[in-house]
Amino acid sequence: MTGHAPGYGLPLLVLLIALGYEWQSLRIAGWNAWRGAAFQTGAAVLTAGLVLPVHDFAGHALQHLLVAMVAPLALVLGAPVTLVLRTLPVRTARRLTRLLRSRPARAVAHPVAALLLTTGGLAILYLTPLYARTLTEPALHQLVTIHFILSGGLVAWVVAGADPAPHRPSVLARLVLLGVAIAAHATLSQLLYAGAYVQIPATVADRQAGATLMYYGGDVAELLLAFAVVQSRTAARRISRSRLAASARVIPVSGPLRG
Repeated sequence: MTGHAPGYGLPLLVLLIALGYEWQSLRIAGWNAWRGAAFQTGAAVLTAGLVLPVHDFAGHALQHLLVAMVAPLALVLGAPVTLVLRTLPVRTARRLTRLLRSRPARAVAHPVAALLLTTGGLAILYLTPLYARTLTEPALHQLVTIHFILSGGLVAWVVAGADPAPHRPSVLARLVLLGVAIAAHATLSQLLYAGAYVQIPATVADRQAGATLMYYGGDVAELLLAFAVVQSRTAARRISRSRLAASARVIPVSGPLRG
């Protein structure tokens, strides 16, 4: 079986983005240090996944888990879009905001579209000869990797991102969406383990090891995503209560003062 030696173009790009984030965050007084730590953790995990030598299907499964599921969650919790908007000139920030609110952006950012891009992409990769082709065509392998980084980031942004999203549904709807994703991911992992309908040129032991990693590792990553959703709701309620308490301390004077 042909493997892939890690390329350094994408890891270098991730490093430059991480440095840019750090530099811009230092320009903003009071930028949340926790957000910065989350983004840098995501960048580190993404880099580790990209430089991971992939020589078998189990290695491919680990790489997919890191770059498409674990790293995107940490990256979006760093609120990179908010950071960019706060550091850009006002006119440029408004143009970027209009772009994010445009019809094509809203269509891509729809929760259903995000779900189809990730789960549908996995189905196409493993149920067709596409995966086998990526083993002998490095450029195709790179394109598939980029697709899963972007689609994984899109799902994490829509479901639990700290930045505003055009179509972010209610917490309950997001948890339902996650449930569908978990079921689809588990079904595909079971098909991989059984060797049913999939086209994976690997030994039975290698295929089953990769399927097991995808099954349990995917569950952990998706549970972390669900935890982030619940925590975002808790944080929003805490902020709302703080604002309400602050406004209640301001008591308006409705009549003349009496001595």
